[in-house]
Amino acid sequence: MKTQLGVLLPTNRGQWDDARKLVDFAVRAESLGYDSVWTNDTLLGPRIEPLAMLAALTSATERVTLGTATLLPAFRRPVTAAQELASIDHLSAGRLVVTVGAGFPGRSEIEYAVSEVPWERRFGRLDDTVALWRALWAGERAFHGKVLSFDELPESTPSHRPGGPPIWLGGASPSALERAGRLYDGWLPYPPDPADYETGLAAIRRAAASVGRPEDAVAPALFVTVLVTDSVEEGEQWLDAYCRTTYGLPYETARKIQAMVAGPAEHVAATLARYTEAGAQHLVCRIAAPSLDAQHDQLELIAKIAL
Repeated sequence: MKTQLGVLLPTNRGQWDDARKLVDFAVRAESLGYDSVWTNDTLLGPRIEPLAMLAALTSATERVTLGTATLLPAFRRPVTAAQELASIDHLSAGRLVVTVGAGFPGRSEIEYAVSEVPWERRFGRLDDTVALWRALWAGERAFHGKVLSFDELPESTPSHRPGGPPIWLGGASPSALERAGRLYDGWLPYPPDPADYETGLAAIRRAAASVGRPEDAVAPALFVTVLVTDSVEEGEQWLDAYCRTTYGLPYETARKIQAMVAGPAEHVAATLARYTEAGAQHLVCRIAAPSLDAQHDQLELIAKIAL
């Protein structure tokens, strides 16, 4: 299978001066041959809300997959979110992919608090939310999970595609790998070592087989931060500035947690190839450039490498 290339939209308020230019960015990515465009989700810092962003792209784009990388369902009422996602699925004529996650310890607790959702049992709540969405899209009128339970559900907007849009899972902990294999349609992690990616994908496929799912039931994807520069040293300087601005962490710390690569085109291409050799079939690239103009330049450079 040909590797699919995607790009994360720079929706953080510090990266654009006119939010409508984000639509232009997505349109250009499509014209350059990218297969998908993605939005991320957080309440920590001003940005364009991801589902609003994707809704704006449904009529502006024609071919690309529209995805979340990742959506945090705990911040939204689950029945309302199901209707929002079904609406985007219809408006895009079935081009939506929804990657979900449960947040990050030490960072997301405040987001849960302001959303009035308990931090405890967050993984069970996430799995129940996805199961509830699928039930609503299928027209079911009751739902009983381990965390969420409804004796009566209103008639909801069905999804454009039978079964709903594909739901992928972020994360690479042992429990996430097991749950991805049993319950989800795709996997979008960011392990810093391709060997860990290969090991994780094997665990997912074993978990899928244990419940009778085929080996290819879970689409293997990778979230990776990328920057093309003249040298590796220059690239790592840019990554350090990006990580400090985004996370308040130096690059040396962030690189141990997330997949990141910067440097000349051949260096970036070789690193991405190690992940595709490990099994990744979808690359979602977050561009480590500070402004929308700089991201436009990188958009073309990355396309030349990966397409």
